[in-house]
Amino acid sequence: MNRSFVLGALCVALLSACSKPQPVAEGPRPVMVHKLALAPVTAGVLYSGEVRARYESDLAFRVSGKIVERLVDVGAVVKPGQLLARLDPSDAGLNAEAARAQLAAAQNELAYAKAEVERYRDLVAKNFVSRSVLDAKETSFKSAAARVEQARAQATVAGNQAGYTRLVADQAGVITAVGGEVGQVVKDSTPVMKLARDGEREVLIAVPESRIAALRKAGRIEVRLPAAPEAAFAGRVREVAPAADAATRTYAVRVTIVDASPAVQLGMTANVILPDADAAGGGLLVPATALFEHEGASAVWVMQPEGALVKPVLRKVQVRQFREDGVLLAGGVQAGETIAAAGVHKIVAGQLLQPRTAGRPAAATVGAGG
Repeated sequence: MNRSFVLGALCVALLSACSKPQPVAEGPRPVMVHKLALAPVTAGVLYSGEVRARYESDLAFRVSGKIVERLVDVGAVVKPGQLLARLDPSDAGLNAEAARAQLAAAQNELAYAKAEVERYRDLVAKNFVSRSVLDAKETSFKSAAARVEQARAQATVAGNQAGYTRLVADQAGVITAVGGEVGQVVKDSTPVMKLARDGEREVLIAVPESRIAALRKAGRIEVRLPAAPEAAFAGRVREVAPAADAATRTYAVRVTIVDASPAVQLGMTANVILPDADAAGGGLLVPATALFEHEGASAVWVMQPEGALVKPVLRKVQVRQFREDGVLLAGGVQAGETIAAAGVHKIVAGQLLQPRTAGRPAAATVGAGG
């Protein structure tokens, strides 16, 4: 009897060990949310470009040679007369010395020819030699004087050539490109650096042919920087390329930033905007990840509070503009409401979710792409 009881208890224990564990109830899933708020926007045609200097110069040596020293890198701020790089000065120095030696020899010949002329003038005055001999000496003197001038000019050129082994900045500015390294042999006039001068700043953009006329007639042009979205600068079209790019079929346009501040740095991305007065005003800018398509229309998940949790409710919306920094809505939601900012395709209507605050998108201050 006791043996049967023990066997039965063991069977029960084994069956209990093999049974599946009870499922653990899952907590509410987290969801990234975004609270809607009206933001000032400037709606209109937008062109993205790069901040450039008004004047850019290619810097090159005026003589050929081997680079033995480079003193600046890309981004260096330079002053007028600052040494940027040097070539091997050996050959140029030898040429300068040879030219100076030739000048000294020519000057000695001139001094001898002058003394000869003076001596033969005395002899002619005393009728010891004929006048023709004096004329020959005077001709030799004039030739020696001409050779001195020639040697002096050659010495000056050779001295300049020796100085050309030093590359110096002719204007204050920033080095934006370097094309020569130590040890490299370069020919004269080969660009080794690019200097962007201090002063005016402008934005280089590419504009399709159909928009050139509108750009020329634009009464107001606005320039904004993604790096400083709160600041707006006035722009002015300075130059439109006379011919389209062969590959893109767009025209290069340079827009001067009229009131550029120190925050406008070379190489920054900038947006040139032709404002649309009818569309300007307050708008609701939402992350692009918050929008999805439902039954052929754009929609978002609006979060209704349920205590500490939220419940998603599908809401169709009207889109005004698709932009680089998000989507500008024209209707369907109101300021103050909270929407899902990510993972919208995995949300089911009515399920309880744990809200998590999403990072704020860039300020709504630029218009739609053109």
